[in-house]
Amino acid sequence: MSSRYFIELTQPEIAAQLKKNPLVILPQGSVEQHGPHLPTGTDIYASDVIAHAVAERMDGLVLPGGPLGVTPLHMPFEGTITLSPDTYMRVVIETCASMAAHGAKYLLILNWHELNIPPLGVAADTLHREYGMTVLTVQACFVAEDMFGRDCGGLTHGGEIEALAVLAYRPDLVHLDRIDYSSDHAHGKKMDGLRRTRSYQPVLSDVRSIAPTGWYGSPQHATVEKAQGMVVAVAGAIATESAQIFQQLDRIQGGVSEIKRLSRETK
Repeated sequence: MSSRYFIELTQPEIAAQLKKNPLVILPQGSVEQHGPHLPTGTDIYASDVIAHAVAERMDGLVLPGGPLGVTPLHMPFEGTITLSPDTYMRVVIETCASMAAHGAKYLLILNWHELNIPPLGVAADTLHREYGMTVLTVQACFVAEDMFGRDCGGLTHGGEIEALAVLAYRPDLVHLDRIDYSSDHAHGKKMDGLRRTRSYQPVLSDVRSIAPTGWYGSPQHATVEKAQGMVVAVAGAIATESAQIFQQLDRIQGGVSEIKRLSRETK
């Protein structure tokens, strides 16, 4: 099987792969403005390219993640399409429930968009409790920040980390020559820091409160070589840690899904 993408495979290939390893990976992102130099699909392209690299390492299938996410924060700018949290959750749940019906047991949700995090938490819990899947959600954007933030100016909207992610996917979609109106980096970093703490999470209504031009950062140093290196490193870290977590879950899993299974078997 050369491809890992679900929609590129035939039914017999998918059936054989699920029997071999019932792991599916769901990339998640959004469609939103990313300044003059990055495409509106930056977040889904980032999660797609990393998901494929993770699938290669974990022997899994990459599901069609669908590009849309929850992103009302960016609606003041053209190029943004947002779903409501309820609609978004239903899409995620019904996509993965279909896979559970086909025998998928392990679900790795690989996300690159912060505003997807709350509804993804609800969806993941539902997929475990109601459909019996073992679910792990990975915030790939934060993994990338932890590994490359110091060298790339942190995780900024439209900055180097995001430019590298798209360069690894489609270099022709990155236009570094168009960088000409980044918002103040210090202000953007301060506002992003305000909403990323563990203890306090203010709701911001408009991305312009973070970056008046819609983006901030310093992507000018991004190269294809650095992009490929970042994807390899991030995917490797995610695959290694995820495999260990799934093993731990296999040992301790005794929640609602297991109770339902045992109940059915004793009837």
